[in-house]
Amino acid sequence: MRAPKTIVRLACLFALIISSSNINAQDLVADNMLMFQREYGGWPKHYHEDKIDYNKVYAEVEKATIIDEAGLNDATIDNDATSKEIKYLLKAYKTSHNKKYLDAAERGIKYLLKAQYANGGWPQFYPDLSSYRHEITFNDNAMINVMNLLYDLSLRQNNLELVDVALVKPAADAVKRGIDCILKTQVKIKGKLTVWCAQYDEVTYAPAKARAYELPSLSGEESVGIIEFLMRLPNPSDKIKLAVTSAVNWFETSKLVGVNWVHKEDVSAPKGFDRVVIKDAANTMWARFYDLNTNEPFFCGRDGVKKKNVSEIEYERRTGYAWYGVWPKELIEKKYPEWIAKNK
Repeated sequence: MRAPKTIVRLACLFALIISSSNINAQDLVADNMLMFQREYGGWPKHYHEDKIDYNKVYAEVEKATIIDEAGLNDATIDNDATSKEIKYLLKAYKTSHNKKYLDAAERGIKYLLKAQYANGGWPQFYPDLSSYRHEITFNDNAMINVMNLLYDLSLRQNNLELVDVALVKPAADAVKRGIDCILKTQVKIKGKLTVWCAQYDEVTYAPAKARAYELPSLSGEESVGIIEFLMRLPNPSDKIKLAVTSAVNWFETSKLVGVNWVHKEDVSAPKGFDRVVIKDAANTMWARFYDLNTNEPFFCGRDGVKKKNVSEIEYERRTGYAWYGVWPKELIEKKYPEWIAKNK
């Protein structure tokens, strides 16, 4: 007769152990993110020149080195850094209830709030503002990733409702300043609004140069993320409506019809292929960069000299950068029409 009671007791004890262990449950990726977090809250994108691998089981000597480098000033919002870690840590906290993950995410959010300029923009790196790192950076959706995260926090959604409620108002204020910065940096040519450059001088708002092959220009890629963020906003103002519509119109007039950018097998090439532009009547695409004066696509190698054809730049840059794409296709064909219908 005692056997069933013993089984019940063992089952209850087992359930208690499982429940207790979940309180401090660990996640390899999340634990690595804790290890790489800089002491001021942000995250770097590289570990000794290589992209950080959060799925790696690091050796003890590596862990010691990583922890010892917590004071480095290399935290960034480039390549999804910092935003990516915050979102993952919140997801991990939601399932594990390990408060270390929540604390780290909140420190990351505070870092983002501190890094924002008074004018609403974000530099690519902070606190390291050397070289072009100080510029307001839309490149690779850096600033927009931050604004989407803070906007979710202001709405308390997508796991951002888990963080301290005291961060909600600062996040909402940061988003408001960021929107103002977006509207001020939209490039106007001959009195007509177009799209955005990938980076700007944080004082003058002038389109700026980053790496040697990233010259001041109209961006065919980054502008899409900016538009889509603006379309998230409820009850858009006339300024926002004008900004979105003007940018979409620019994409319509700047599309490249009847051409395609493809991989071409070339056994003599270093990578075994080349990237070339071919005629393709069924295809439409956009260039990554357009000239601020002529609105013509241009390309640039590491020498920093503009070229009209991608074939004119060196092989390494020709095959190692996204010079063409279809970034605004879904925006134009689906998202913008839906937004227009909703905001008549």
